Amino acid sequence: QVQVVESGGGLVQAGGSLRLSCAASGSIRLINAMGWYRGNQRELVAFITSGDHVEYGDSVKGRFTISKDSAGNTIYLQMNNLKPEDTAVYYCRVLRRADEYWGQGTQVTVSL
Repeated sequence: QVQVVESGGGLVQAGGSLRLSCAASGSIRLINAMGWYRGNQRELVAFITSGDHVEYGDSVKGRFTISKDSAGNTIYLQMNNLKPEDTAVYYCRVLRRADEYWGQGTQVTVSL
């Protein structure tokens, strides 16, 4: 089992920045990828693989940056130039072999 815990959400004005963190613990060997998704539809925000391949959703390209620590079990999402349409619950997903694990989500609210 893998436990996933997100942190860093909050309220920010449009144009501002936030940094989200996601820490995986438990059986963290053989994690293939970790990523961020948002909303009820779990829209892709960004993910990063164990080989450091990165993908971003079209709506966040150029504004958000995903990174991970050297141990590979914590990822970060630096969100700059936030827009009201970025408002959502952001979920962290961990893919380990054929299994996926989700965090409880962290709310990001961007005001005008």
